[in-house]
Amino acid sequence: MSDKAASKYRAPALEKGLDVLELLASAKSPMTLSQISTRLERSVSELFRMVQVLESRGYVGLSANGDGFDLTNKLFSLGISRGPSQNLLATALPMMQALSEDTRQACHIAIASDDRMVVIARIEAPGDLGFSVRVGYQRPLAQTTSGLVLYAFQKAKIRDQWRKFLRPGLPPEAWETFEAHAEQAVAQGHYTAASGYIDGITDISCPVINDVGVIAALTMPWIHVEDGISLEGALASLKATARAISKTLGG
Repeated sequence: MSDKAASKYRAPALEKGLDVLELLASAKSPMTLSQISTRLERSVSELFRMVQVLESRGYVGLSANGDGFDLTNKLFSLGISRGPSQNLLATALPMMQALSEDTRQACHIAIASDDRMVVIARIEAPGDLGFSVRVGYQRPLAQTTSGLVLYAFQKAKIRDQWRKFLRPGLPPEAWETFEAHAEQAVAQGHYTAASGYIDGITDISCPVINDVGVIAALTMPWIHVEDGISLEGALASLKATARAISKTLGG
């Protein structure tokens, strides 16, 4: 497209709004209007109305302690309300609920989004004790149990594609370990590892497969509870649930 044609189809107001959303999505903490203005190299007055509209439409909101603006889950909700994700959730949620009630443990389901894994649904533990991950939580694929499973069970061609953008994010030794654990996961049909973020939690993850390939990872952050289900028992239940979801989806 020529420069003339490109300029013909520009929408400055829309571009400003998208710039704000993309900036907040990449920010590690809430941002004030002044900080947004500085990062985007635009005046506060130029962005004031734009941020007001985004807030009134529910796309951004003040953080819990009021120290700046943050993204809400609205864009995320819109994204998972259509197509494959909606079909996955409609199938998985009832089975995840049954799994949680049977094991008295929380569970969640995650998908890949570029080089990150994103939690799109969770079921909290029904008892007094448990640990759950919020919907919308995301981390680099290569740094999570769910992400490792999403990578490990892909077809070879897809793994080759993912490797190109995942490998540069890890030191050589860390990447070799990641690949070795991925092969281990494939051999076992699951992956189990101590949480890298919270002591006392063991993450268990299994692939969810449809007629095309791996579309999600079903993960349980298992916690030892006296008189509760063992790690082995939880793994067996998680595997059975992942297989049942996969079978319903055509996997």
